[in-house]
Amino acid sequence: MKKKQVLAMALTASMALGMTAATGVSAAAEDEVVTLKWIQVGNGMPENYDAWLAQINPYLEEKIGVNLDMEIVPWGDWDNRRSVITNSGEYFDILFTDQTRYSAEVTTGVLMDITELLPEAAPDLYSFIPEDYWKAVSVNDAIYGVPTYKDSSITEYFIWDKDIADKYDIDIESITTFEDLEPALAKIKEGEGGNPYYMSKSGADFLVTAYYDQLGAGLSAIGVKYDDETKTVVNPLEDEEILSKLDIIHRMYVDGIINGDAPTADDSNKYRTFFTAQGWSGAAKSTWGPNNGIANCVAIQYGDTVVSNTSVRGSISAIYSGCEHPDKALELLQLVNTDNKVRDWLYYGVEGENFEYTENGTVNKLNSDWSMAGYTQGTFFAVTDLEGSEGQWDEVKALNEAAKPSAMLGFDMDTSNVETELANCRAVYEKYKSEFFTGAQDPRELIETIKSELDAAGWETIRAEAQAQIDATK
Repeated sequence: MKKKQVLAMALTASMALGMTAATGVSAAAEDEVVTLKWIQVGNGMPENYDAWLAQINPYLEEKIGVNLDMEIVPWGDWDNRRSVITNSGEYFDILFTDQTRYSAEVTTGVLMDITELLPEAAPDLYSFIPEDYWKAVSVNDAIYGVPTYKDSSITEYFIWDKDIADKYDIDIESITTFEDLEPALAKIKEGEGGNPYYMSKSGADFLVTAYYDQLGAGLSAIGVKYDDETKTVVNPLEDEEILSKLDIIHRMYVDGIINGDAPTADDSNKYRTFFTAQGWSGAAKSTWGPNNGIANCVAIQYGDTVVSNTSVRGSISAIYSGCEHPDKALELLQLVNTDNKVRDWLYYGVEGENFEYTENGTVNKLNSDWSMAGYTQGTFFAVTDLEGSEGQWDEVKALNEAAKPSAMLGFDMDTSNVETELANCRAVYEKYKSEFFTGAQDPRELIETIKSELDAAGWETIRAEAQAQIDATK
């Protein structure tokens, strides 16, 4: 009998090992603490990083047997660093990614297919995030990343230092177009000097995502307008509505309303009289104001709120295809999205140094020194409300629920036949995007150069492939 029991136990262990090998999961020993490398973009490594680890790691170790090793890459270095990570085979466990690279990283095999492991290793996470969001990050019916359940629809805002606007009798509530914006900022420049409209090198590239679904191609020069029921693939950069706004931006750049170093400027936090950002109006008080030195910060909505695959893919936590412990990585992401304490540490920083809890259960930020970017980590709906901003997450949920769906919602282009052309066209876009969207060059002249080089790089092949796939779904 004992012999049979031993044999059965050995067989069970063998089967378990076989299942583990089949799923690609390296099972950690029961008492083993696994250190996970998580790479995100933000304002660089926090100065009090060690103090933060001393708070969060013992908690994670007790909960799921995990320690964290974070790398927070500065905004200005992110594009190059991300390329090195994904092209060199450098090891990581979890990587922040988004709509600009996600599909390409899936195609090149950088990211792990977590479709089967996800509901098994992180069932609470799987049920917490809406089904449509999982569909939005699916590629060929497989899931390669965890979407960040936050302001997952797109709402753009004009963000103001209201005290300065009031000083010049500017009614910011009435300024919802670039046509209205230009004279208002010219008035501020005349009175205050300097460059009232601060732009980083990304400029007004949000104009593409504000109007166009990029089909999962990861190329801003390919898209279908959100409300186009004919689902016709075009080059958004040629859109007259977008070009007319870029004409105004170009004038503002020439007139010195926009900072002259915009084509090379990074997103480091600094004072700004006016800027644009995607989010929700409550972020003016909780985030944009404190981070940019604006005491009386107000955000005015620009355009409609839209939900698309691209908007959901604005923040994704993806696991490396060679990850040694993907089950633990998913357990961590589950905890980040469901445990308020873990979520607050990532979002606010070191308790007692960067933030503290109030008697009524809200958070009081002690400073704005924390350099991690909250949107790269996990859901906003597990973040404790900031004192004075109670209910802001309700606003985010309401925006998501009221968002207009893209005509292409649920469609994801299979790029396998045009990867070479996409790579070539992305190189063209990257070459010119900063000067195009910051107004540093005349957009009417520059678009002709961009079109010519895109055509030579194979743009029409991409367009035809995308259109054929869309037509096949009609």
